[in-house]
Amino acid sequence: MHFSELIAIRQSVRAYADTPVEAEKLVLLIEAVRLAPSASNSQPWKLILVDDLELKNKVAQATFSPLVSFNKFAPQAPVLAVLVMEKPKWITQIGGMLKSREFPLIDIGIAAEHFCLQAAELGLGTCMLGWFDEPVIKQLLHIPKQKRIGLVITLGYAKAGTSMRKKIRKSREQMCSYNRY
Repeated sequence: MHFSELIAIRQSVRAYADTPVEAEKLVLLIEAVRLAPSASNSQPWKLILVDDLELKNKVAQATFSPLVSFNKFAPQAPVLAVLVMEKPKWITQIGGMLKSREFPLIDIGIAAEHFCLQAAELGLGTCMLGWFDEPVIKQLLHIPKQKRIGLVITLGYAKAGTSMRKKIRKSREQMCSYNRY
């Protein structure tokens, strides 16, 4: 598959089949995250794959509430990937302070996209979740209190009948210019 085809088929999946994700595919996803680039090669993340059904369902429940229901599909996914932010190298921390940049957040985004694109190539669906009850998930997964969770990503096979949605994006002229703003 060409890269342009891969980015065209990748979409946020919000309906999953009961089919488990094969162990060999999980290994490829881990490798995709491991090889993601990062500022000063800090690799400021720890990937936690949650596939134990009971634990996965508890983590999934922490991604929505009675008031915030837009992640209610999360329990359908057979696997949840949790990207925990780790401390970057000191040079990256200094550079971030000097330039007022959150390099670990950028790096987590790159690692997450590597995960999602690899999943799409493997025929799997994903959805990045930024809304979740961080203290609950940290407790469930024994994540140290001083750590932050960057993202939770649902993973699995899209439910049969899930069709490819038309991508609605800004025009090239709206989102890109040459040589000036």
